[in-house]
Amino acid sequence: MTPYEFTLKFAIPDTLDMEALETRLFEAGCDDALVGLGQRGRLALEFSREAGSAHEAVSSAMADVKRAIPGARLIEAGPDLVGVTDIAELFAFSRQNMRKLLQLHLTTFPLPLHEGRASLWHLAEVLEWFSTHQHKRVDEALSEVARVNMQANVARETSRLAPEEIQRFDALAS
Repeated sequence: MTPYEFTLKFAIPDTLDMEALETRLFEAGCDDALVGLGQRGRLALEFSREAGSAHEAVSSAMADVKRAIPGARLIEAGPDLVGVTDIAELFAFSRQNMRKLLQLHLTTFPLPLHEGRASLWHLAEVLEWFSTHQHKRVDEALSEVARVNMQANVARETSRLAPEEIQRFDALAS
């Protein structure tokens, strides 16, 4: 069993009794998570879950939350989206060195999910690039959980589209 660390953020009914919520989560199997209830109608759970795979860890955590709070809707699974500063910190680079590295490797570095003043990438693709192109050692559990979280987030976004829209835009985006 490998320990996987990840965060799940949910939109929850704002009618829930917050004091009872922690008990419900604990009883549903989320005893391996720190619970954050800062904003009304939002729930963040920081898990450290042992499992045979990252997929098993993340999917079982999602199922546990749904069992405790049937109306919970996934907002985001992390780690997934990262910016230049996040990447630089992960590999112990300065932000300036990371920007320089990006400029030097524009053709091979993964395409950002959003490009602009604060560009964003999927962590799984960045880790794979560093492993393959820079021969950097990458934490296997982090890489695995980042891949699963990317899939969960992309699936959540894709579910918002009608199947015919997915087919129409699939040819244009690739």
